[in-house]
Amino acid sequence: MPEQLLAMPGLLEAPLVEPGGGVVFSNVTGGGVFRYAESRLSTVLESRRGIGGLARHADGGLIVTGRDVSYARGGVHRTILAVDGATGFNDVTVGADGSLYVGVLRHNPQRGEAVVPSEVLRIDPAGVVTTVASNILWPNGLGFAPDGETLYVCEYSARRVLAVRDGRTTLFATAPAGECDGLAVDSDGGVWVALGSASAIARFTADGALDARIDLPGGFVSSLAFEGDALYVTTAGAVLRENVDRIGLPVPEARIPTAGLS
Repeated sequence: MPEQLLAMPGLLEAPLVEPGGGVVFSNVTGGGVFRYAESRLSTVLESRRGIGGLARHADGGLIVTGRDVSYARGGVHRTILAVDGATGFNDVTVGADGSLYVGVLRHNPQRGEAVVPSEVLRIDPAGVVTTVASNILWPNGLGFAPDGETLYVCEYSARRVLAVRDGRTTLFATAPAGECDGLAVDSDGGVWVALGSASAIARFTADGALDARIDLPGGFVSSLAFEGDALYVTTAGAVLRENVDRIGLPVPEARIPTAGLS
């Protein structure tokens, strides 16, 4: 059984494991970003709701999503990217060169709006914004294969994981149950996916075959992140930790500009 590190009302999301221990996470519905380390809980960023993705910046700050993409440090934040027609931004990952990859939302899930096709954007270290994948129904978890070239994207509403490489998007895997929410990759190329309402996580092999399913307590499972062989999992109401027989692939630090982009 996994260890429950803490309980908190709300939909907890976007786990980001710190070097040497500790985990940072968001509360989508309750608002804020929090750090749990050495059995203590502290607040990193107050109030901000809807944060589906967090990334470390090379200068020590955080990239946070929500209604826009923002840079946060010292308890304050400022917008670095907003997109016309977007209702918000969801999960993120970082490429080997420090580029940030982020899923755009074009519907409002909290209001029950119908899902419409959206896209994944890349912000490179020069601040150039490009589209790397489009026509995705609610882009969610993101992560790179060990080759650093294949980007995995969870398509939440279609209950599947896509693979993006060289400008082409193909089907990688389909959820055995629930939905495809957060995503993490291990050093063997296995892709771990939070299965949302199925209260479980799944591991797919590098060729997209279902390898394992781990059922978890606590209802909706939103996301997951590695620290070595420890898997940190966020749910509706808790942060869990489970040791597995794989080593997670580290996610680089973002090196994008922290001033406003257009």
